[in-house]
Amino acid sequence: MNKKMKLLLATSLVSLTLFSPVLAENMLRVSYTEDPKTADAQMTSDDYTLPLNIFDRLIEAETTKPGESALVPGLAEKWEISDDGLTYTFHLRQGVKFHNGAELTADDVVYTFDRMLNPATKALGTDILTFVAGSQDRLDGKADSVSGLKAVDKYTVQIQLSQPYAAFLALLASPQASIYNRAFTEAAGDKFGLTPETTNGTGPFILRDYTLNDSQTLEANDNYFRGRPKLDRLLIRVVSDSETLRMLFESDEIDVFDLDYAPTQTPYFYGSDQWKSLIRSGPRVGLYYYNINQNKKPFDDPRVRRAFQMSIDRQAILDKNFYGRGKLEDGVMPRGLTCYAAAAPIEYNPAKAKELLAEAGYPNGVEINLQQVSSWSSKWSDMNQIIQAQVAEAGFKANVVTTDEAAYLAARKAGDSDAYTQVWSADFNDPDNFFYTFFSESGSKVRAYNNNDPEVFTAVDKARGMTDPAARCKLYQDLTARIVGQDAAWVPLFSLDHSFVVQKRVKNFVVPWNGWSDMSYYKVEVE
Repeated sequence: MNKKMKLLLATSLVSLTLFSPVLAENMLRVSYTEDPKTADAQMTSDDYTLPLNIFDRLIEAETTKPGESALVPGLAEKWEISDDGLTYTFHLRQGVKFHNGAELTADDVVYTFDRMLNPATKALGTDILTFVAGSQDRLDGKADSVSGLKAVDKYTVQIQLSQPYAAFLALLASPQASIYNRAFTEAAGDKFGLTPETTNGTGPFILRDYTLNDSQTLEANDNYFRGRPKLDRLLIRVVSDSETLRMLFESDEIDVFDLDYAPTQTPYFYGSDQWKSLIRSGPRVGLYYYNINQNKKPFDDPRVRRAFQMSIDRQAILDKNFYGRGKLEDGVMPRGLTCYAAAAPIEYNPAKAKELLAEAGYPNGVEINLQQVSSWSSKWSDMNQIIQAQVAEAGFKANVVTTDEAAYLAARKAGDSDAYTQVWSADFNDPDNFFYTFFSESGSKVRAYNNNDPEVFTAVDKARGMTDPAARCKLYQDLTARIVGQDAAWVPLFSLDHSFVVQKRVKNFVVPWNGWSDMSYYKVEVE
């Protein structure tokens, strides 16, 4: 670090120190199962509590009601999209201050996204900027800047795409798109986000203490542009053991108990007279599914795939493994996702499935393999064993094949893995997050579906650039009918409810729409 950068960082740290408010006891106490390691949203792919509370984004995805969200203005108070869908112009709020007192400018936005694409950063999540013109050249080290990023003036940012992409705004609301201050972040270098002294955002809370593998303490930002949070402090404790977490909660040392971190405690809390009225639950925008690899016989025949769909009692799995806290899903889009519409129900009918197998040339049944990864949690092996027993009634002789994760991932990437069960939660609220991931030409192979349907490939690509929302949603709904019904390309299982138990003093707690446990606590209050 040169002398100029050292001086700049020192000045910024002084500003942060002077900004420190008086501590108070109006504090919310939450937990995490492991240390997030960094507050830098560009350097994590799954720990978003710190970024969602310390930083802001141009646009925010705000939970509007259980399992649903809307895109609302964030650091950008308004924006325009050109008729051809290629140019996005964002008008920043004026007077927004970073925690160190610096004012937000268009240059900070350009810097933030350029930093993500700079190969020296080694950032994760760069795919949110894939469609920005010049992004690949920057990632490949062929350019010193991103041609599609431009600060038009102090408060106006223009982003040029290489091709229309309807989900772009939704991506800009994801945690990875958190906005940083150029001067401070450059001064902090590779230490950015690792300590309170090297962390600086515009968000509702300021990082004040970071004790590795123990806790993080955040304090209210008195100068937050939306208004000061009702909370004075937010304490995030690292608690890996579910029994310890429950003990801390019941002894009033934790205010929010996330049942995702201790699912075996679900029956206890739902059956407790003390706690059941304090459960806050909402649908998780994600779904469990069973992959079918069409390159593996007998799944090259759609009748066999349909028989496999019909031979699984999905409700029994939901009830046994997840205490019935969820809803069966019949399509590619889970409830709560933009464009969601109920799909045609998948019938559970082992007798009819057996008839389909006979029609496909397997009157005496057929042998299949179910993939299992040795290092994954027991819930996956439990599901495989249940499905192994269920599909036998229809004539499927299922072998559970166990491999290590490296072998599984390599086989899947090559399109050669056996059928497997998994879960996918929305990273951003747009159908593209599901359809392109699983059923684009590239996604279908690298996730070992091999659903080689040219009409599906064409439609998935077309939908990405459509600017008419109603027509785009209709196309996705038609695609669902083709993929799940006609092609029988996978088995959607169910989406789960996301449940939290809160102390009586916690008010205005809203279950986040997304597939994570991470959320902004800006609107939460305690009495």
